[in-house]
Amino acid sequence: MDIFVPDVYAQSIYTINYKKLKKRGIKCLLFDLNNTLASYEVDYPDDKLREKMFDLEHDFRVIIVSNSNKNRLRPFKEKLNLDTSFSSKKPMTKKLKKIMNLYNLKDTEIAMIGDSLLTDIWGGNKMNFTTILVNAISEDEPFLNRLARSMEKKIIKKLNKKGILFKGEYYE
Repeated sequence: MDIFVPDVYAQSIYTINYKKLKKRGIKCLLFDLNNTLASYEVDYPDDKLREKMFDLEHDFRVIIVSNSNKNRLRPFKEKLNLDTSFSSKKPMTKKLKKIMNLYNLKDTEIAMIGDSLLTDIWGGNKMNFTTILVNAISEDEPFLNRLARSMEKKIIKKLNKKGILFKGEYYE
């Protein structure tokens, strides 16, 4: 069960304490796209997201790591001018290892940020990255994601019983 426990739980990407991450030696932020940076219905980043990513680029290498295909990521890559990893197959670690090697990063220098325990947090924890769970932007998701959410709810319920993770109780 510990593989699903994030190091940090924040309300959204806008409430994460990035200064604290920098002090901890984090050099690279890996962001999930769907329901972390934008809802599934959104095809382009809005001004608020563009501004946030621009600000973060001063202190970190910022990469979007998504299980979505190249066409879904293309507008975000172009509008945000960020590196992306499409079809990443999280929680599998092949693409995450590739990113580490490509950018010559240590596991302790990377934070994985996403809305899913089953993909983002599990994948990041398998790599020993700092993992940051954020709330999903929207409840409107494709069928397979809704199915995964029902499995996540069961995991969260078990973690609740152990006194580890409580939905809506944020921590750094």
